[in-house]
Amino acid sequence: MAQIFPTWINKLPLAVVVGGGFFSVAAVGGAWYFFSPEYTDVGYQPVQPVAYSHKVHAGDLGIDCRYCHISVENSAVANVPPTSTCMNCHSLALRDSPKLAPVVASSTSKRRMRWVRVHQLPDYAFFNHSAHVNKGVGCVTCHGRVDQMEEVYQVEPLSMSWCLECHRDPAFNLRPLDQVTNMSWQPPRDPEQHRTFAQQAMTERQIQPPEDCSGCHR
Repeated sequence: MAQIFPTWINKLPLAVVVGGGFFSVAAVGGAWYFFSPEYTDVGYQPVQPVAYSHKVHAGDLGIDCRYCHISVENSAVANVPPTSTCMNCHSLALRDSPKLAPVVASSTSKRRMRWVRVHQLPDYAFFNHSAHVNKGVGCVTCHGRVDQMEEVYQVEPLSMSWCLECHRDPAFNLRPLDQVTNMSWQPPRDPEQHRTFAQQAMTERQIQPPEDCSGCHR
């Protein structure tokens, strides 16, 4: 009696197992990448109600970050500046510019501007700006060179693994306290020189970043 199925079909179960395994690995790997903050969050640049240029204000004019983000040294949040901060300058400078019309309207009506937040952590993750700024972590570490951005966008993933990488070895991201808001500050070219400075800073500033879950999930 002739065989109903050819002999090669005996290899079909093995092919299914191997192919299924490969597909599973590819699916998990693809999901890990395409749903990770590196892919979904980095580059996020929402449209703001006013085309505010950090390059002009923080870069060309050299306005210190803390002039607008006044609570960054003593609060968990950096705060979005109120319209009154804008009008400190723009009550005179370019007040009649069409680009500033929403800001002037906000000041006149006493209704706050609806700025769109760029850097947004989930509610289950706690981050304290003051704890980082007062220990010598520069603004540029997390926010990038905003002094060169016409419109602010997210540079770093701000993921748990990204934060833990710094918590486990914060030396590279430490700088002199008076250089925290200096966007163009660079560490010494000799990495050992900078690590010596960082180790001394960690001792003097009592820097012991938490690595346990409760450090950020409270």
